[in-house]
Amino acid sequence: MHWLGWVVFVLALLEGGWLAFDGGRALVVGDYVTPRSGQYAGQLGPWTKAVAALGIDPRSTLMKSIHLALGLAWIVVAICFALQLPWAWTAMLVCAVLSLWYLPFGTILSVIQIAILLLPAVRSPGG
Repeated sequence: MHWLGWVVFVLALLEGGWLAFDGGRALVVGDYVTPRSGQYAGQLGPWTKAVAALGIDPRSTLMKSIHLALGLAWIVVAICFALQLPWAWTAMLVCAVLSLWYLPFGTILSVIQIAILLLPAVRSPGG
């Protein structure tokens, strides 16, 4: 795999790992990780506005489950991508697109991954 593919792999594990951890934690203890002090204490990130616009309560069990499921999907797909399974490139692209809502962290990582995935060196079977 091309070295840029490894960059995508690491970014996918970071993004997926965080989503799975935060969503799983929220399901178990009742809430996501939030700042404990300061101006933003107890507040969630800007992603809440995106999901609220879709009619989903950011602190609902549904949203926590989406975090967990998307995070686990990222991890599985990243491993399959590293193993160079034929469908994994497409699945990585799908995961990246599906994570664009997760402002700012997921959006930044997803845009980087999409840009790298679309490069010929990463897109080719030997890349």
